[in-house]
Amino acid sequence: MTVLDPRTPVLVGLGQVTSRSEDLVDPITLAAEATRQALADCGAGLPVDTIAMPGVLAPRTDHAAHRLAAALGLAPRRLLSSTIGGNTPQWLVGRLGTDIAEGRCDVALVAGAEAGASVRRARKQGVAPRTAPDATGEDTEIGDTRMGASSAEMHAGLAPPPFLYPILESAVAHHAGRDLDEQRRFLGRFMAPATEVAASHPDLAWFPEPATAEELADPTPANRMIAEPYTKRMNAIIEVDQAAAFLLCSVDAAEAAGIPRDQWVFPLAVADLNDVFYPLERPELHRSPAIETAGRALFGAAGCGLDDISRFDFYSCFPVAVEISATALGLALDDPRPFTVTGGHAYFGGPGNNYTTHSIATMAQQLRDDPGAVGLTTGLGWYVTKHSLGLWSTTPPERGFATPDLSSEQAAIDATALPQAQPGTAGPATVDGWTIIHDRDAGPASVVAYVTTADRQRVVVRRDDPPLAAELSGGQLVGTTVTVVPGGEGPPGFELG
Repeated sequence: MTVLDPRTPVLVGLGQVTSRSEDLVDPITLAAEATRQALADCGAGLPVDTIAMPGVLAPRTDHAAHRLAAALGLAPRRLLSSTIGGNTPQWLVGRLGTDIAEGRCDVALVAGAEAGASVRRARKQGVAPRTAPDATGEDTEIGDTRMGASSAEMHAGLAPPPFLYPILESAVAHHAGRDLDEQRRFLGRFMAPATEVAASHPDLAWFPEPATAEELADPTPANRMIAEPYTKRMNAIIEVDQAAAFLLCSVDAAEAAGIPRDQWVFPLAVADLNDVFYPLERPELHRSPAIETAGRALFGAAGCGLDDISRFDFYSCFPVAVEISATALGLALDDPRPFTVTGGHAYFGGPGNNYTTHSIATMAQQLRDDPGAVGLTTGLGWYVTKHSLGLWSTTPPERGFATPDLSSEQAAIDATALPQAQPGTAGPATVDGWTIIHDRDAGPASVVAYVTTADRQRVVVRRDDPPLAAELSGGQLVGTTVTVVPGGEGPPGFELG
């Protein structure tokens, strides 16, 4: 066997939990169960010196790492909690892997959980959600604290991801030559294979049943339109009770603990990069320069290429996240390799910031069963904004674990941001992305769009006009001209033409 640098980071234990109990559960109890599975999986009593947890959203749980340490009876010297972002589990692999490689850490636990289904049941029952005992100390918060939407976007009602992501999807549809109805039907065909993958995880997937393209795409009372072109079954399901955990350690620690070599899965490289932070300011809504650039750096650092990848798990909160990610790496959307190993957010479950912990755990298990293969996982934060890409294999990295420095590339991407127009802007503008938001009962209700003025300034416009929304439903406005109308106290409006 090749002699390894003893500081090489390696994943040695994993665990996942999905609770379907009618009893209310809390996220720390779920995370503790997943951690116990991870410790049992590695078959050794590893001395954990670092606990890192993606931010817990349901219910909001501060100092979660301290709470988890108490629940497990552990006393690590570092307890970390991350900020909001589905990129954070993969980003933590890069950060903690570097700490291990450079001797600042020997054994790290990444664990997270969401109890959104329990929170929902508690609300219906009129009781408080279950929570873990109060923390005995304060976690160190790590990560980017910026909010993902600008004040103009929030003022237009776009803070909820189910309303903003469809705007990006409309730009992808236009680039492909499709209107919103055509794109919805395409997405049914595109996403149906993910339901088959979810069905292969009957004990873990929230919806472990295969579905046809029509069942995903056709609006019905049980599959209502949320914001075009997305039906409910194309949206991430965050109200789940799920947890996942994995253990990273040095090769030295793994060998000292006697962990069998066939349990080892190596992170080969991690690359992190952001797109222009506010979607409203991105020059092009249908693509991700950040993923394109990070992908090249990732493959270059690991010494492999796209053809070497056996399977992918693209962050899949909404279909456009998968489409943009795959396209950015140079994949055709009909590539025969799996785009998810779990089934994705809409079918496996979308547990807040922690989904990627599940995808990493599942990827690691599949690679153990396919020695020598290489897998790629991605995490994504906010609105196709914060990206973290990772490569994994049971074969150790030939060049050592790598996290390429992309600071100059980040500055170059940031410099492309379009300016936002000043309040009171009026006149002709071109639609770059749009959606129709549906009322739960009444159907098409509001039209929201990102538009660019003649002097290359961006505006988000909104018109709450059910007759207009019904008239435009299923069509395509991207590339057309509208007239921006000042909105007074509300967001700017628009007129067609």
